[in-house]
Amino acid sequence: MADDRPAAALHCRVEGRDVEFDLALAPGRRLALVGANGAGKSTALALLAGHLRPDSGEVRLAGSVVSSPRLHVPAHRRRVVALDQQPGLFPHLTALDNVAFGPRARGQGRRAARQRGRTELDAVGCGDLADRRPHELSGGQAQRVALARALAVDPELVLLDEPLAALDMAVAPEIRRLLADRLAGRTVVMVTHDPLDLWAIAQDLVVVAGRVLQSGPVEEVLARPGTDFAARLAGVSLVEGTVDDDEVRTRGGDTVAGVRSPGTGWRDGTRAIATVEPRAVSVHVVAPEGSPRNAWPATVTALAPAGPLTRVTAQLRDGQRVDADVTSRSVVELGLAPEMRVVLAVKAAQVTLYARQSV
Repeated sequence: MADDRPAAALHCRVEGRDVEFDLALAPGRRLALVGANGAGKSTALALLAGHLRPDSGEVRLAGSVVSSPRLHVPAHRRRVVALDQQPGLFPHLTALDNVAFGPRARGQGRRAARQRGRTELDAVGCGDLADRRPHELSGGQAQRVALARALAVDPELVLLDEPLAALDMAVAPEIRRLLADRLAGRTVVMVTHDPLDLWAIAQDLVVVAGRVLQSGPVEEVLARPGTDFAARLAGVSLVEGTVDDDEVRTRGGDTVAGVRSPGTGWRDGTRAIATVEPRAVSVHVVAPEGSPRNAWPATVTALAPAGPLTRVTAQLRDGQRVDADVTSRSVVELGLAPEMRVVLAVKAAQVTLYARQSV
């Protein structure tokens, strides 16, 4: 009979950090945790790794309780490995001995451990670096060796804490592909702020802010973001409000017309969301002619030039943010600047409306 127990589960609370999780991870799935700074992502990793104990509830690995107010299995007794921004290799050991260290610590003989080390180094493309010490490795090479070391102990759970954040932009794509390949079929929890990591490595996505706000397959969450943070990851702006006939009305009184996404729950007075891509939004200093269905008074809060385009971030009357990608020439011609009052216009056909899922 197949074992359908979660590979890892957090059903617990940490009082001092005001964090409470109710989260389970299926075996062999790769899950990404995302959220703003202080949302509890690192707390989740610490609970799974054994570096933090919950004040209530429990942490489970492979169906067994490993941490609760009355029980705590220490980190070194869990088959959990972590990979973060810094490879953390032992400076006095060669690359091979770094990778062989874990198997040796778990009781393998020296010869068997070194053989496993060579196998793992070959798998990450570093077999020819076996005799080098960490200071002789580039950043990308060191991260490859760190991955080999992590997998050499056959972990039940792999924790990734922004492992690509410290790498050069030219190196990161290669390491990202390697992670996706070597972690296939393994149970992984990853913390990242990079949307590319989500698409390349993760299968499931969980948005947290002290609690789980939204979860599901990566494609579904980013296609229907339920929070502003998830919307930013998806590259869209999110405007919340309530259903008013066929439109969404914001707290500030703006109406948002668009194309309703298929689904249930669309009733007057219920919560709803509108999403719009920045490239669909135009910026005007006065209301545009033709009275588009979506014309929202706003205040510019930031300008971020990027070559021929500039990302204009503006705030609606109720404080919600909307991004617009306009030509840098237009920014100059309109004299756009922070605190300037503008009108944002977007065609209804380029706005997606859907009933907000409860979180």
